[in-house]
Amino acid sequence: MTTISPLQDWETSFDYLCTALIGQLANDQYLVFELTAENTHFVRFNNAKVRQTGIVVDGLVSIKMIAQGRIAYVDFPLTGDKEIDLSVAQESFDYLRAEIFELPPDPYIVLPSNQGSSYEVYEGNLLHPDEAVNHILPVVQGLDFTGLYASGSLIRANYNSLGQKHWFATESFFVDYSLINTRDKAIKGCYSGRSWDDELFRKHIEEERVLLQRLDLPIHEVLPNSYGTYLAPAAVADLLHMFSWGAIGEASIRQGGSFLSAMRDKGKSLSSMFSLQENFAGGSVPRFNNFGEISPLCLPLFQGGKLVNTLINSRTAKEYGLRENGANGGETLRSPEILAGNLKSENILSAIGTGLYISNLHYLNWSDRPSGRVTGMTRYGCFWVENGKIVATIKDLRFDDFMSQIFGDNLVDLTDFQEFIPNIGTYGNRSLGGSLLPGILLKAFTFTL
Repeated sequence: MTTISPLQDWETSFDYLCTALIGQLANDQYLVFELTAENTHFVRFNNAKVRQTGIVVDGLVSIKMIAQGRIAYVDFPLTGDKEIDLSVAQESFDYLRAEIFELPPDPYIVLPSNQGSSYEVYEGNLLHPDEAVNHILPVVQGLDFTGLYASGSLIRANYNSLGQKHWFATESFFVDYSLINTRDKAIKGCYSGRSWDDELFRKHIEEERVLLQRLDLPIHEVLPNSYGTYLAPAAVADLLHMFSWGAIGEASIRQGGSFLSAMRDKGKSLSSMFSLQENFAGGSVPRFNNFGEISPLCLPLFQGGKLVNTLINSRTAKEYGLRENGANGGETLRSPEILAGNLKSENILSAIGTGLYISNLHYLNWSDRPSGRVTGMTRYGCFWVENGKIVATIKDLRFDDFMSQIFGDNLVDLTDFQEFIPNIGTYGNRSLGGSLLPGILLKAFTFTL
């Protein structure tokens, strides 16, 4: 059972283990250590009542051993008890040392190096666990409020046996929730940040309450067709996530699994209004990757619709004779930002004219990945607009369209504001980071049923 909590205790315990094992290495062996840890207060709400609450204190150490062109991994929990941790770490180290030579050589193995260390700690202003409920429930009384509040510290670290040390810690929170009306239709919202602000939370809820009232409007039947559509930032986040599913990574492009392969080979571009970059300036995620390499503070991917960079990790660079740019093992987006456009919030409905206002999407998947065709469903807070006014709700719809059209020929404008859409995953551990995104207006978005 993990017992350590303060940030300095996590660091002390991790340092102790790393030092103990590095001293046992042979000359031709390397070790890379990673730490994933959190101290999270969580509360689950249903119908504006507390259904579950507690504290999660959890740490996981991953050790990677490299020897004679081979690589082996093992994971184990970090408890903060030196005797227990050292015993488990020693057992894991002995296992790696014995088993690594049973594995085949890896032709694209990435050896660790010491390119300098980093140390980043971002403190927040979080609610005390004893007071959190008192700041949330009074604001949502009278609403069917259902969701999850999570708040606390998150840690990522990467050390290696050559002396390189990267440490990242941040404090953050989110309230991921749904407001449900008497017809069992819902508006989804998420309030997040590093510093809790009662007034901002209240404003957030009031804005969603307005949309909730619009769910009482009659249902408009939308037939399969293409319609002018506005996608709010949360919906854009789901589409952007698909870039990490085998699209923006250089390996996928080289292997013909990405729609960007044909674009690059044929010199095609997306809309000149579309600019995408990895931007680590916000400090929501560490700049170092699982190889211990530091990413550029800002890496442009699309500029004015032109693909100027892809995500290239060291294995891909070695395989194809390229230069890596700090991408992680999966060559996925970690801190993406789509630059804003010119569409003002108060002009969104008039710009739609007659069409659809989509707040959220879900169940996205590739229907044809090499061509960039993506499918999914609408969900929560989706409306039919006529003559610049919301006049009806809609039933959930399935869309099926091409990314090259969504961010290409059909892109009319992007909003002049951006929203930070946090990663709210809690599977295994609480996720870091998020995406900074505008909403987008499309002249056509294809719905199939």
